[in-house]
Amino acid sequence: MNIYDTLNPEQKRAVLHDKGPLLILAGAGSGKTRVLTHRIAYLIEHRNVHPWNILAITFTNKAAREMRERVDKIVGSGAEHIWVSTFHSTCVRILRRFIEYLGYGRNFTIYDTEDQKSLMKDVCKYLKIDTKQINERAILSAISRAKDELISPEEFAQNISDYYEHRIAQAYLEYQRRLKASNALDFDDLIFKTVELFKNNKEALTYYQNRFRYIMVDEYQDTNTAQFNLIKLLSSGINEDGYREYNLCVVGDDDQSIYKFRGANIKNILNFEEAFPNTTVIKLEQNYRSTKNILNAANEVIRNNMGRKDKSLWTNNEEGEPVYFTHYNNDYEEADNIIYEIKRIVENSNASYKDIAILYRTNAQSRLFEEKLILRNIPYKIIGGINFYSRKEIKDILAYLKTIDNGNDDIAVKRIINVPKRGIGLATIDKVNDYAIQNEMSFYEALTRAPYIPGLERSSKKITGFVSMIEGLKEKLLHETYQLSELIDDILEATGYLKELEAEGTDEAKDRIANIDELINKLVSYEENAEETPTLSGFLEEVALVADIDNLQEDNNTIVLMTLHSAKGLEFPYVFLCGMEEGVFPGYMSINADNPLEEIEEERRLCYVGITRAMNKLFLSAAKQRMFRGNMQFNRPSRFINEIPRYLLKMDVPSSDKTLPSFKNNISFNSAPDKANLSKNFMDFDKPYITPSKPRDFAGKNMGTLDYDIGDSVEHVKFGIGVVTNITKGGRDYEVTVEFPRFGTKKLLSTFAKLKKINLS
Repeated sequence: MNIYDTLNPEQKRAVLHDKGPLLILAGAGSGKTRVLTHRIAYLIEHRNVHPWNILAITFTNKAAREMRERVDKIVGSGAEHIWVSTFHSTCVRILRRFIEYLGYGRNFTIYDTEDQKSLMKDVCKYLKIDTKQINERAILSAISRAKDELISPEEFAQNISDYYEHRIAQAYLEYQRRLKASNALDFDDLIFKTVELFKNNKEALTYYQNRFRYIMVDEYQDTNTAQFNLIKLLSSGINEDGYREYNLCVVGDDDQSIYKFRGANIKNILNFEEAFPNTTVIKLEQNYRSTKNILNAANEVIRNNMGRKDKSLWTNNEEGEPVYFTHYNNDYEEADNIIYEIKRIVENSNASYKDIAILYRTNAQSRLFEEKLILRNIPYKIIGGINFYSRKEIKDILAYLKTIDNGNDDIAVKRIINVPKRGIGLATIDKVNDYAIQNEMSFYEALTRAPYIPGLERSSKKITGFVSMIEGLKEKLLHETYQLSELIDDILEATGYLKELEAEGTDEAKDRIANIDELINKLVSYEENAEETPTLSGFLEEVALVADIDNLQEDNNTIVLMTLHSAKGLEFPYVFLCGMEEGVFPGYMSINADNPLEEIEEERRLCYVGITRAMNKLFLSAAKQRMFRGNMQFNRPSRFINEIPRYLLKMDVPSSDKTLPSFKNNISFNSAPDKANLSKNFMDFDKPYITPSKPRDFAGKNMGTLDYDIGDSVEHVKFGIGVVTNITKGGRDYEVTVEFPRFGTKKLLSTFAKLKKINLS
């Protein structure tokens, strides 16, 4: 038996294809890397292709290293001559040889993100661009998008439609001028300039066309316009008979194209046959990862996309258990019960924590899971992100809260003295710090004396403004009717922190805003559930206890938490995919986008990626209520749940008894699927999904009937004793209006208010 006999028929077809363009549509878990490495070996061994003439391109350094290791192992001698690298590394090697034709020196510098920010800061200062209106990051993001589409500064300037774009065009022109003057390129330039070189210098293009007679591209669905043009130019060489060869093999899955926000253009793979005539298309549909039920669920979801290549995953693996779906009462119950189920899996199965992944749509959703895992001393790690309380924006807002609560916390005050930037530089901070040390006082107290500190004449007004802001926020806390949950909003308003992020407009900025919203949720939750009168000190103490993860041992046996975007390419025996609600996944921005169909299809591909990460068991969950910016939202289950036929699902009604695992008593809607119900969906949007006769909150309280009525006296943990004046049924909860003698009229959700009826007679 040779190495090619271990391949399935379609894999073998792809490996043995040696002439003309080849599109390999490789479904999730179908062994695409194996096909690529075996094809390289076949070309060298049986088609006498010199390793020197082969180029294999992928996206990440990690993927390139893994492919290099496999190629070296299977090819053996001569493998070192094959170019196996990322797009950027390939372009750097090309430019080091030929960039002089573009007017740069071969010893050009590559600017990283921080270098770009510094340069753009200087550009904005030179052009007198108000960075409070047009943020440097927003300008850099717009320039990056332009370069992805191969739009030069001059072309960008010719297609402006408003003042905002006019200023960006000016910045783009000046930014590129300064880059060239410094003999420097940014990362986007590496591909942009290589395409420019090939379009304008036939010698350079011909050299690499002759060298790379066989080109292979992995993860082709993630390519942008610039990368597409680079590949097309490289692969369009003329053979001995005068014909274009296009010995180009691309491997990808349009159903896993999820990086539009990074510039990926799904049309590159959907329209491949048009761009490269006489393309051979081979579908790798056999999955080696998941059970039949998991794959069937994935197929049923993704088939609702219109913009895709027709294919359907199948497997010889066992049928497996159905996909579990649990509709929790709220997000707290969701997190709590998922952690309970994870403990049950580890205790009762041959599973380890490392076999389990919790996936979510946005980073902000990690907070509740992190807190539950820490409290239960379960080891975890976050992939592609930072622990919630370690994120910059969270540390910034917490530093403001600490400064308001305790001005003696020098670390907190120094962190925010110039965040957002208010013109207080390091030299000024050093002078204040020296004064504080000399006079044995805190840094904040020294700030209050800024007008009297020698050498601070020019900056004392800025410091005084900062101190006045902090003192004003302290003053608000003294009012009896002021709620802690208002404080973060007031900080954001007073500092302009949120406006700065909104002005930036990047995906990173949107993620940071979502994280701040989640911190507001945490504060509201603390305020509603504090056993004693909630205080700022009490909140900061609770956060400190939850955020202190230093005592968690570094261990490879950890649960993995990550966004769905970070999960691509990974696999786990057990996957928990949470937050499956309209407005969360798909998100409101997609639902309300200018082109909702296109955006929803991207979200659906993301769901497909999440489902196909699971090998043995998949748990889906949604919450009827979820807190957003401190307010309770009522969401129906995601349309993606509706797209999974009911025979593939088991539904769980969570027990109010917290000692019971959440998935123990599953309800199977159809135990024996037949042709009639194969197309039936699990729920209709215009009907309730499934409502237990007595809904419960996450603490087990019966919400079917309240134990108080209009006119009754009730007690609230914060507001004291009051009289119920109105009760309204809203969504899945009661809105209770209570008149409190000291605090006035309050409208409260019964789930979280935890009002207790009292008898004053």
